[in-house]
Amino acid sequence: MGRGLSALLGDQAPAPATGESASGLGTLRTMPVEWLQPGRFQPRRHFDEEHIADLVESIRDKGVLQPLLVRPLPGPQGRFEIIAGERRWRAAQRARLHQVPVIVNDLSDREALEIALVENLQRQDLSPLEEADGYRRLMEEFSHTQEQLAKAVGKSRSHVANMIRLLALPDPVRELLEQGELTAGHARALLTAPDPVGLAHQVVTKGLNVRQTEKLASSQGKPKPAGGRGEPAPRDPDLIALERDLAESLGCRVTVHPLGKGGELTIAYGSLEQLDDLLSRLSRAPAARADAV
Repeated sequence: MGRGLSALLGDQAPAPATGESASGLGTLRTMPVEWLQPGRFQPRRHFDEEHIADLVESIRDKGVLQPLLVRPLPGPQGRFEIIAGERRWRAAQRARLHQVPVIVNDLSDREALEIALVENLQRQDLSPLEEADGYRRLMEEFSHTQEQLAKAVGKSRSHVANMIRLLALPDPVRELLEQGELTAGHARALLTAPDPVGLAHQVVTKGLNVRQTEKLASSQGKPKPAGGRGEPAPRDPDLIALERDLAESLGCRVTVHPLGKGGELTIAYGSLEQLDDLLSRLSRAPAARADAV
């Protein structure tokens, strides 16, 4: 599945059939655009109108060069759900095409979501939150672990974990990320900040890069000195690095609070499914070495 659509479409596709006689599964054929409808597992929530307009011009000139991947819908015959290629379908309608090339495959819901996610990831078409939400759906609706999910979409487990962590951001920060005001790197730095919303607005206003944002988030979390006088004590760089390593390993936001000779370890999760995955990880993990702290 990590190889994307090539495993389904093959290295070379035959020329589209001119009629509708080729009805077998996996066969390349042409199909009226009105037989198709958007897929409910489409991870993309926003379609860039400028990109669609460019695609319309290309389709008017050369037609739809890459077939859509669809699956038959239950119920009356003649209705199909788009798994990959919704943007091409939208553009084809604007270009006033009556038919488009398709490949029909009888896919499960899990396969449909995996393929739709992989296709968009390979094209780098998804926003960070759309990607993160696609991962969340695969974990919650189809019981994927992060390891299984990473293998299915061809990404590293740490990448999947870091993206899912973005869903724990407050809504105002998520809106800035969705609008492109913040990058995924900015957003990950804000996860450990005591006031991520206020810090996010500072980042946008001052045009800070990711490294500057990480430094500001770290300084924002420094404890205040007793009596409210003097400069706050700097955080131990080793603790900051430990927090980052634990967050990448567990897929959750982790905060370490030193308290005298000991301290507190706080792990934040975004959903009960993420908590269940975390508990499963901890139960399988070997006992920590005494010198690891």
